[in-house]
Amino acid sequence: MVDRLVNSESNTRRIACVEQCFGSSGQPLTVPGRVLVGEGVLTKMCRKKPKPRQFFLFNDVLVYGNIVINKKKYNQQHIMELEDVKIESVEDCGNLRNGWKLISPKKSFVVYAATAVEKSQWISHIQKCVSDLLNKRGITQNTSDDSPVWIPDSSATKCMVCKRSQFSMLNRRHHCRKCGVVVCNECSKNRWLLPQQSSKPLRVCLSCFEKLSNSRSQSDQDINATVTEPCVTCDEDRASLLLMGFPAPAVTSNDESSGSDSDEEDDDAVYQGIPEDQFQSYN
Repeated sequence: MVDRLVNSESNTRRIACVEQCFGSSGQPLTVPGRVLVGEGVLTKMCRKKPKPRQFFLFNDVLVYGNIVINKKKYNQQHIMELEDVKIESVEDCGNLRNGWKLISPKKSFVVYAATAVEKSQWISHIQKCVSDLLNKRGITQNTSDDSPVWIPDSSATKCMVCKRSQFSMLNRRHHCRKCGVVVCNECSKNRWLLPQQSSKPLRVCLSCFEKLSNSRSQSDQDINATVTEPCVTCDEDRASLLLMGFPAPAVTSNDESSGSDSDEEDDDAVYQGIPEDQFQSYN
């Protein structure tokens, strides 16, 4: 069905419409052989709170952005290459239901659908597109360099490494870019180059820094096999949070987060209500 849509007028029109909705702030999406498979609104777990995002599934990329005016205007466009995307289901927890992780080397996060049926539709379509793309290109996925899913700020009232430092207006939260846990400044002063995420050295916690430093003299293969394990000091906390869909202890203020760690998607647009759109398939 996807192949039949490649050169269709309807597919060309849909992709042009998506480009127009992102405007000059977005990248061109018209590429030979590209097909818009489906679209819909998902709730993305950002570092401060869950927020609605518009997602567009193409046969080679997954595009998402902030909703300014539903069906008319989006900003903060992000593009994930499907050949790198993996999916892991997330258990329901309170109001956070029907979720799954979208994992890739550059960025990983959790999204939630409105219903179990919609979750199933999204996952099946994404997995089919990924499988077809890998077969077409004759490649396999590499999981060793995947970025971590960040623990939300609200899920940690104290440092997940030293387990002593309580967060406050003065003692702000930071995130380890290697394992994704919430840490204090003292436990994350070190930086390490993680080329799949950035061309600049990024903040890492003490545990990850020690592992990375000890692995420097080994081969790249040994490094990948070693440092992708979660931090020993915060493994249990992180595993339970991820498994349970990030239960959130109360916090006094969102301003307790470090500005240097801010997610660019946390810049709220003027959002015109939360739509109830189901996944809309075009194939």
